[in-house]
Amino acid sequence: MARYKVELEYDGTNLIGWQENQDGPSVQSIMMDAIEKFCGLRPTIFGAGRTDAGVHAIRMTAHFDLDVEHSPFTVMNALNFYLLNEPVAVLSCEKVDEDFSARFSCIARHYKYVVLNRAARPVLEKNKVYWVPQKLNVDAMRVAAKKLIGNHDFTSFRASQCQAKSPIKTLDKLDIKLDGDYIIFELSARSFLHHMVRNIVGTLIEIGLGKPYDIDDVLNAKDRRAAGPTAPACGLYFIRADYSTND
Repeated sequence: MARYKVELEYDGTNLIGWQENQDGPSVQSIMMDAIEKFCGLRPTIFGAGRTDAGVHAIRMTAHFDLDVEHSPFTVMNALNFYLLNEPVAVLSCEKVDEDFSARFSCIARHYKYVVLNRAARPVLEKNKVYWVPQKLNVDAMRVAAKKLIGNHDFTSFRASQCQAKSPIKTLDKLDIKLDGDYIIFELSARSFLHHMVRNIVGTLIEIGLGKPYDIDDVLNAKDRRAAGPTAPACGLYFIRADYSTND
């Protein structure tokens, strides 16, 4: 048996997310279809993150096992051939030890959320950014964002269907950058709660619009109703996963 680690890029616009189910095409099902066409096997492929419907990935790490060993170059080229008409591409492929797990070996996950803050709606980047036509107060959002960095109980930013055992997470990074009409939120942590990034961004945008949210009060409430709305999936990107040098 050989275990392969791949890096994937995908456009989540018309996908139901990472996880395979009967409701429509997913990253997992598309990749498993491609693997099956390549070698006649349909192993489960495991990702570093389970992105939701509409969420994109710049470099998602995943792994799968094959009974017959092939060169990583052959695997990558074959999969990309069968993915030619799909919104998924394999950026790299390598063989790894059998104890490597794209999910459990991960020591950090990085996301970005892109807001287009201008009066005109996006045309070229439709479904790739969150359009907010009202002017946002970036300074106010940055002040609020600083309070979220560190170890907190993020219950107020957790989706009701979240299956994590604990709401306590450590947010290592939350930067807000300006690039012309774009406001880019960059977030890093070992792991995130379900919808945590989108709920944080949605709340910060409300603050940028002048809504009276106090982050300390929101955190202390430990109640999803205390925070702002969930930002739409279209602006969210999984950037990359980090692993120790031993993996």
